[in-house]
Amino acid sequence: MKPERQRHLHALDLAAALVLTAVYVGFARLTAVDGQPVYTGPFWLGCLIAAAVGLPIAVRRRLPLAVLAVVLAALATASLLDIPREPYAAAGLAAYLVALAEPARRSVPALAVTLAVAGGAVYLGEAVVTPAGDGRDAVGVAGLVLLVVGGAWGAGFAVRGRRARGARELRRRSERALDEERLRIARELHDIVSHNLSLIAVKAGVAGHVAEADPREARAALKVIEETSRSALAEMRRTLGVLRTEGAPLGPAPGLDHLDSLAEEANRAGVDVDLTVRATKDLAEGIQLTVYRIVQESLTNAVRHAAPTRCRVTVEASEREIRIDIADEGPPSGPVRPVRELPGGHGLLGIRERAMMYGGSFEAGPRPEGGFAVSVRLPAEGNR
Repeated sequence: MKPERQRHLHALDLAAALVLTAVYVGFARLTAVDGQPVYTGPFWLGCLIAAAVGLPIAVRRRLPLAVLAVVLAALATASLLDIPREPYAAAGLAAYLVALAEPARRSVPALAVTLAVAGGAVYLGEAVVTPAGDGRDAVGVAGLVLLVVGGAWGAGFAVRGRRARGARELRRRSERALDEERLRIARELHDIVSHNLSLIAVKAGVAGHVAEADPREARAALKVIEETSRSALAEMRRTLGVLRTEGAPLGPAPGLDHLDSLAEEANRAGVDVDLTVRATKDLAEGIQLTVYRIVQESLTNAVRHAAPTRCRVTVEASEREIRIDIADEGPPSGPVRPVRELPGGHGLLGIRERAMMYGGSFEAGPRPEGGFAVSVRLPAEGNR
């Protein structure tokens, strides 16, 4: 709770304490219709009881159980001395805080004791010590007191339950947000590692194959490996730096402006990319990052499973949806390799998760004419 709100509540408690004390001092000086005092004891004792009834309410938020005990004892004494002319409001205020602040294993027994003591004291005071009516009247007054005290306790218990449910819901939301963030980071790291290591593996294979026959080509492949490794290392450092400290340097999230560089990297790895991007100026940064990662993973799969090959990448955005289509022509003619339903493993599963996160659709599979195709549809509404 905010300190300012706490100060206001403590000020209200202090005001209530002073009002109750003043009221009970007035009760101690109250006279009946015939001019005789209702309370016949010494005035100083009436003032002492009034202070014990009202003043502890000022600290009820700090010591709820102790305040309830003191107030209850003072009210019971006042009832036996025929002082009260109200239904135990101070006990109700104290009982409310006990139910609100204390666990049920303490607040429920405290309520039981309070109701027993309050009911017994009121009945004895009204029907035995200073009878003002018959037993039925005393039961009615005691019932009113029990209703006030029990109702205040019930209100506090209900508020405590509502706050506990709210805290549990907030904790569930925090845990869910943490899980989603972990999944997002896992996807980002997978995309970075998978894409760049695929390029490195392909070029390492080329360098090893032509090292003796064509040293120039081998050096070119090693140059690509060097550049790709440095790029992957820098991107990994940026991603991990965000996890280490809030002050880590941040670069812009890759978007559609970076698709050309993806195509160039794929070209160097043996995939001739035909890239088409249309009408995407107003897309939000988050959806641009999603499109970038989908294209990145799809090209990674093409490099890994089909290079050298040709691949057509089309990204189009209309008022209704964003269409992402990636189709490769498959590996060169040769021994036919079996194609799994979702080649690429977690990569295509990651694409599916990204599409589902935006309420889109995802399809991937072999093309009838050869090669492999990935098709993603994302709703444009809410992404601009």
